[in-house]
Amino acid sequence: MRIIDVSLPIGPDLLTWPGDPAIQIEPRSQISKGDAANVSELRIGTHTGTHVDPPVHFVEGAPGIDAVALDTLYGPCFVADVRGMRGQLGVAELEALALPERTERLLLKSDNSEIWRRLPAEFPDDYVCLSPEGARWVVASGIRLVGVDFLSVEKKGSPGHPTHVELLSNGVVVVEGLNLGDVESGAYTLAVLPLRIVGGDGGPARAVLLAD
Repeated sequence: MRIIDVSLPIGPDLLTWPGDPAIQIEPRSQISKGDAANVSELRIGTHTGTHVDPPVHFVEGAPGIDAVALDTLYGPCFVADVRGMRGQLGVAELEALALPERTERLLLKSDNSEIWRRLPAEFPDDYVCLSPEGARWVVASGIRLVGVDFLSVEKKGSPGHPTHVELLSNGVVVVEGLNLGDVESGAYTLAVLPLRIVGGDGGPARAVLLAD
């Protein structure tokens, strides 16, 4: 079995969403300075790097990250190659993927993943994401989890955030900030475990793919 890490490294060079908290990792005790142990203070937003969006992220009063079912976050998945596509993916683009029957976890590998090869990077003007119609297709197809290789599944500045609302209000778990650049399309087992933040609106996570 191969274990493929598809998580982003959390460090000062990592791209963050405009307006989100900056990444700060500050040493608080250091062996080199006479302390008994090395201990650092970590300050990040709940949507830093590879992370999971729970319903409460865009649906007021909905469950938080600590209530996301683990059996959704772990299990068979399919990585679909959408490189070469641009902007918002809709019904036509998703149907063209010819996903295996009963696909419940879908990861979209796009040209977004190239961003993670050249950190630090500027926030892009455009990136591959899902349109509201694409989100409705995901829900109708019975997909329980959708993952993307950028910091949002939705176009920046979308009024009302219809893609997020459609997915999260219908029980679809959203994983954002995956690094799929070295992953071939096909079937894998996904394991993505976010921090268990009580009532959290998001959870930074370590995500891996298991391949035979």
